[in-house]
Amino acid sequence: MVFARRLREGIRRGAITCSVRIWTRPHVKVGGRYRMEEGEIEVDSIEPIGFPDITPELARASGFLGVLDLLKVAKHGRGDRIFLIRFHYLPPRRTRKPARARSAVFAR
Repeated sequence: MVFARRLREGIRRGAITCSVRIWTRPHVKVGGRYRMEEGEIEVDSIEPIGFPDITPELARASGFLGVLDLLKVAKHGRGDRIFLIRFHYLPPRRTRKPARARSAVFAR
């Protein structure tokens, strides 16, 4: 999933955990992980909704000022179906440093 640059910090902090998308069909899968800069987004649920379900509260929870602000960004291509996608952010995994090679010490 691609997010507007202005939303990414809120997603990383966990303040934004849902997105409204207007697509012809779902482009993500529940349980799917999608790269976002250095971390990932994991999709928790996808639910078809209607225009009346897009409330000012939902728009703000999605990181927008209001419904009109959200709708300007939500439509992708020729889509006519509305989906509410809930997700959580996964920070980048810390890679473990390789174990130091132990020098062979033999007792004499």
